[in-house]
Amino acid sequence: MTYPTTIDENAPIVADHTIRIAAPLDRVWQLHTDIGSWPAWLSAITEARLDSPVAPGATFHWVTAGLSIDSTVYAVDASHRILWGGPAHGITGVHEWTFTEDGDGVVVRTRESWAGAPVDADRDNLAAALNDSLGTWLDALKKAAE
Repeated sequence: MTYPTTIDENAPIVADHTIRIAAPLDRVWQLHTDIGSWPAWLSAITEARLDSPVAPGATFHWVTAGLSIDSTVYAVDASHRILWGGPAHGITGVHEWTFTEDGDGVVVRTRESWAGAPVDADRDNLAAALNDSLGTWLDALKKAAE
């Protein structure tokens, strides 16, 4: 199977957020890729389950904002980058996370693209929801890691 190698830069919605976390790279990466632990530090996610190691082709199930989502890991560069996505509720999402050491901390960047009929029908509201969600996620990751 062929997976995307990056987000869809031409999608109707593309969100891009960055935060600096004053914690070691290994700690930040471990928190972020221990998918089953997401609900413990990110209240917006009420369920999360990965049934195999984090690797291309692995699938995980999670629930956020009352929406049940199944995602597939597309690419992993351990401690540096993870890319996942898939269709959910008519939206095709692709989500990239990068982790770059910065002195005594880590710069975490997340970029996500959304396309599909729901996006076409309500682009502004869905873009705002995605941006709010990613901001909340980064803030929670920072709080949990620091």
